[in-house]
Amino acid sequence: MTLEELQSNAGEFRARLEHLRDFLKIEERRAERRAAEEKMAAADFWDHKEEAQTVVATLSACRALIEPFEKMGRNLDDFEAGIELASEDAEFMAESEKQSISIREGLDQMELLSFLSGPFDRSNFYFSVHAGAGGTEACDWANMLLRMYRRYFERRNWKDEMIDMQPGEEAGVKSATYKVYGEFAYGYMKGECGVHRLVRISPFDSNARRHTSFCSVDIFPEIDDDIEVEIDENDLRIDTYRSSGAGGQHVNRTDSAVRITHLPTGIVVCCQNERSQHKNRETAMSILRARLYEYRRRQQDEKEAAIRGEKVENGWGSQIRSYVLQPYQMVKDLRTDVETSDTTGVLDGDIEKFVEAFVRCGGKPSVQ
Repeated sequence: MTLEELQSNAGEFRARLEHLRDFLKIEERRAERRAAEEKMAAADFWDHKEEAQTVVATLSACRALIEPFEKMGRNLDDFEAGIELASEDAEFMAESEKQSISIREGLDQMELLSFLSGPFDRSNFYFSVHAGAGGTEACDWANMLLRMYRRYFERRNWKDEMIDMQPGEEAGVKSATYKVYGEFAYGYMKGECGVHRLVRISPFDSNARRHTSFCSVDIFPEIDDDIEVEIDENDLRIDTYRSSGAGGQHVNRTDSAVRITHLPTGIVVCCQNERSQHKNRETAMSILRARLYEYRRRQQDEKEAAIRGEKVENGWGSQIRSYVLQPYQMVKDLRTDVETSDTTGVLDGDIEKFVEAFVRCGGKPSVQ
């Protein structure tokens, strides 16, 4: 790489970073960070727990954008300073080439956010996994998927909170619902909706036969209170039951868990993570609002597509990815054709390549 090429790269990188400053609203985020830090410095900050948690989440989200941006700015300053010395010292030239590659890769990652411009792409989301037909085998696959995604959330420094968990009869889980907190979390994860297929030698089959299992994943954005979603109370069936998950004595000895069924659509939501039935009902209603909003939005999209004469695919049950562990090792996304033989890494949460490919292609999520 010549000195002229390095100088050209520096100009390109600076322009890209300034574009990101505007798109990510860095100055606004800095103001939000200062305001949150001032609130946290108050002596009575933790007297109102829910408000305090909101402030902490805001601060974390601001830092998640500001700190990588500022680090990139420092790296670019060092790169530009190194270029000035590169004409006189071959070691600086070699180091500047390495920096150029690193900065380009970092900017590519940050610019991925520019694809996330949907109305809820910055939002937190509700995440659910449901075992398909197949009994214990499917429940075990649901548990594997749940672990994979939670490991991915951990890699991204997102926080998750269990809302509902229905264990399998012998192993794994029948279904699980979590709320996930993170900046641009829904934007990244909305493409993970759909059916995930596993092929492997079943650990539950004494004859060591190959089995195919299916699980569905749902992703719904958290809906702000200022967005109106009409719900007629007469359309709801609300059931209470005893929490089935691990928890304190009170959780398991009272009917604190809540299940809400929206009769016109058949949508069912559950919550059992709180000790209070009232709080579980409140959380369940929040999830129902999110699911109904998405349900009605998809209906409208399908009507518009039909008017335009486009073929409308049914998102319910549509397969998006195959995980083959036997007779060969392969994970392949059926929408983007991204694939890898590192099945162990994928099941341990290394799914970035699949998530980014879907975001970059601008595809529409296949959701229930």
